[in-house]
Amino acid sequence: MAGNGSRQTKDHTWIEREINASEFRDERLRKRFGVLLEQLWDGMGQSIPFACQDWASTKAAYRFLSNERVNERDILSGHFAATADRFKVTGGVTLVLQDTTIFSYKRERPELVGYTGKATMRTGYKGNGLQNSLTQCGILMHSSLAVTTEGLPLGLSAIKFWTRSRFKGCTALKRHVNPTRVPIEEKESYRWLENMRESSALLGEPGRCIHVGDRESDIYELFCTAHDLGTHFLVRTCVDRLAGDGQHTIDGEMRNGRVRGLHRVELRDANGVPLVADLELRYQRMTVLPPIGKQSRYPALQLSVIHARERNAPGTRAPIEWKLITDLPVSSRAQAVEKLDW
Repeated sequence: MAGNGSRQTKDHTWIEREINASEFRDERLRKRFGVLLEQLWDGMGQSIPFACQDWASTKAAYRFLSNERVNERDILSGHFAATADRFKVTGGVTLVLQDTTIFSYKRERPELVGYTGKATMRTGYKGNGLQNSLTQCGILMHSSLAVTTEGLPLGLSAIKFWTRSRFKGCTALKRHVNPTRVPIEEKESYRWLENMRESSALLGEPGRCIHVGDRESDIYELFCTAHDLGTHFLVRTCVDRLAGDGQHTIDGEMRNGRVRGLHRVELRDANGVPLVADLELRYQRMTVLPPIGKQSRYPALQLSVIHARERNAPGTRAPIEWKLITDLPVSSRAQAVEKLDW
């Protein structure tokens, strides 16, 4: 009993610290949020009615969440402040991980929730043998999570919520308009740049931050934004951009480079079976050019490219291959391995 009471006291103290800097329009809203957060903490993973336990608490929770004077910024303001405080005391390099999460719900009327796009069902086939597709209803969340290089989470530093109704018809538009000629501000991918700016402003030391993203973040405007903000990025690339004098591409230049070393990794295959793979490392600093349609708006950049490809991969699966691009210097095997680990 004593141990349980000590744990509850500790949890309550942590919650108080998280909401201490919350910026609600009314102090009563902050107190209500503290009560709700404690209920959700005790009922982690449960629905609101289960976490609140009784009808009065459940009704109070829904009233709080539907209050027109409360938005996600109010709810997260205290957490953002706590993230900044933890960032200041850790010191050293911090990784800011960006990614998108989809919250999908089944609805008879999709317009009531918005939609996240079309997805292919795993079961059920049409008469022509093709799988059926359905419209996923729900919301999307793009978040930036600050962590130390040892993997210790410091908290969220930026977040965006939206539905895709605003971008409806974008896929059809691509058939008629070159996507590289559309301003980034008009694209859904603009959220990557916004999160980078907001995280840099919140944390206050952009030079300590390395923004990490998957292939969706391989955006030239993001590279330029990082340069302007004085922050850094590490991206898994999917675009074979023009490089050097513009007469060849990044992949062409990397293919001509020699193997600089090997790196052994332990991972699991698609069936969860452990395996060990030896990766050949190539890395090079080079001039990377913006897309042809944007060369009048954005400068060429000096960036580091890392290619890691599995040596002697078995014929039963495709070889492991990772392609990274970063503004950070990579001049040794140790620095290349460090970026792969990140």
